[in-house]
Amino acid sequence: MSKRTLPGPTVPSVQVIERVFGLIDILAATESSMSLKDISAAAGLHPSTTHRILNDLVIGRYVDRAPQPGTYRLGMRLLELGNVVKGRLNVRDAALGPMRALHDLIEQPVNLSVRQGDEIIYIERAYSERSGMQVVRAIGGRAPLHLTSVGKLFLAHDDAQQVRNYNLRTGLPGHTANSIREPATLERELSGVRQHGFATDNEELELGVRCLAVGVYDDQSHLVAGLSISAPSGRMDDRWLTGLRATAESISQSLGHTGLV
Repeated sequence: MSKRTLPGPTVPSVQVIERVFGLIDILAATESSMSLKDISAAAGLHPSTTHRILNDLVIGRYVDRAPQPGTYRLGMRLLELGNVVKGRLNVRDAALGPMRALHDLIEQPVNLSVRQGDEIIYIERAYSERSGMQVVRAIGGRAPLHLTSVGKLFLAHDDAQQVRNYNLRTGLPGHTANSIREPATLERELSGVRQHGFATDNEELELGVRCLAVGVYDDQSHLVAGLSISAPSGRMDDRWLTGLRATAESISQSLGHTGLV
């Protein structure tokens, strides 16, 4: 085997990082596991150097030791990270067109959010500066799960123990007089979300603002994002739910979802 080089016009400035990338590329180029000897030869590295790097990659789960002694293959951590990136990037690309169409119909901002730990993060929005008073969420903005409509969607997909752990970790802080602060109240709210398939925020994150959200699902029927409408409380129209559901279903179908959750 010949020495493998990294693709692209540039290489990392730190030599060990370049070697790490190179070893991962080498393992990715074969469907079967590889021996230390073959990996070293392909990388042009001494076996002891290759072994040290591979050992660290094994600790991080980026590389696995294969069943055959002395052989290696790519680890499951790369698959986990790939699925995270796939979900976030693909859903954003798939969602923007339908989001704009929904915004044109209702003339209110439409938001796309994903879960990140105990918060949601807004990753896309559709709005118009010509539409008068609006509730516009900043891309990259964050909010606690239990105070947002999208966050409740994600919590509703957690099991009872995961929700209890969330309650203990966060203490259910409130932002307004309407904020949910008690675990029993949150569980009742989540039960309604599971039953009806949508979630609301009734001035729980911000006074004067209501939100309505439904889920976006991937080809494995995993909840990957939430699509929400934010509006001043007096302008929120529950009839928007029909269009919101149809838009979320369209985005989900483009991600390969078959309609079975």
